[in-house]
Amino acid sequence: MRFGIYCEIQTPPGKSHSEMIWEIMRQIEHADDAGFDVYSVIDHHFFQKFSISANPLAMFAAAAQRTKHIRFRTALHTLPLENPMRLAGMIAEADILTHGRLECGLGRGHAWLFGPSALPLEESRPRYNEAIDILELAFTQEKFSYEGQYYRVRDVSVVPKPVQKPHPKFYTGGTSDITYQTAGEKGWGIFVPPLLPWNVLEPPLNIYKKACAESGHQPDIVYIRPVYIDEDERTIRREVEAALLNFLAFNASPVTSLQSEEKKAELRAKGYGFYASGALEALTQLTYEEIVDQEIGFIGTPEKVIRQVENLQAKGGIGELAIVSNFGGIEHWKSIKTQDLFARHVIPSFRRQSTDVAAD
Repeated sequence: MRFGIYCEIQTPPGKSHSEMIWEIMRQIEHADDAGFDVYSVIDHHFFQKFSISANPLAMFAAAAQRTKHIRFRTALHTLPLENPMRLAGMIAEADILTHGRLECGLGRGHAWLFGPSALPLEESRPRYNEAIDILELAFTQEKFSYEGQYYRVRDVSVVPKPVQKPHPKFYTGGTSDITYQTAGEKGWGIFVPPLLPWNVLEPPLNIYKKACAESGHQPDIVYIRPVYIDEDERTIRREVEAALLNFLAFNASPVTSLQSEEKKAELRAKGYGFYASGALEALTQLTYEEIVDQEIGFIGTPEKVIRQVENLQAKGGIGELAIVSNFGGIEHWKSIKTQDLFARHVIPSFRRQSTDVAAD
């Protein structure tokens, strides 16, 4: 199992955007020194409390100059809002600047992004599908043509070409069954939403695992959870409770832009029913105890978190646990504390297991 870090760059009101970005940069440097495998950053615009991560490729190019080993992954590029011919070249240049340490998540995007982007919601799925086709062509063909509903190009050659051949590894994620089916068929890795308990995630993940098996691919599930660790439970609660509750509230905050009954009907009709279901709003009503008990967050002593990761590993197909160390406006030092304790106490337990298995 790999161990990564996932970050939305949630930014509370009043927090300097510049200060926030540079705190994340220092946390990436620490993650590299601590031995984490990959750092994933969302691609998201318009809603500060949810995310100010407007250009993850730029962040990765900068971080690569300050780190040595850690890989970088966008989670996820919102393909319907991008020009895929141009995005392919941008990904390739970032792969060069990170010395081949780049991975790419490819997604349809949150429903609330389309209004501010002036793109009709019903175009999200067909634009996403065409963008996937074009990216695969751009990375595997010296020159290609494409005739779609939204993109029509002839004899296009995308430059530069990436270091990794034929392209950086692809991931996707979301809440619709078709996403899990497609990921399994293509052999992509898949992100699961960081807020939902296992019993909600298990059915779509079974779709993914089945599709992988039928297509001859190995499942690669990236399981995301906010984490906070200390030796004393009372210290943990005192230091993390407010930020943990904010994490759920900040994730749900953009849904207020989709509250009219007309908008909810549109969401259901156009493949974004999750955003009209009330699920995000319901999460904001959970207490600290419920979040911890339902393992929406892995919160506890190192021994407790190790048991939780062991139970997760036993479910099969989990390629990576991506911890969220920065969430809900938590102070920078607490993010560093979590990364440090997780790297010193949790990761070695599983790397020893891998070494023991290899020796046998």
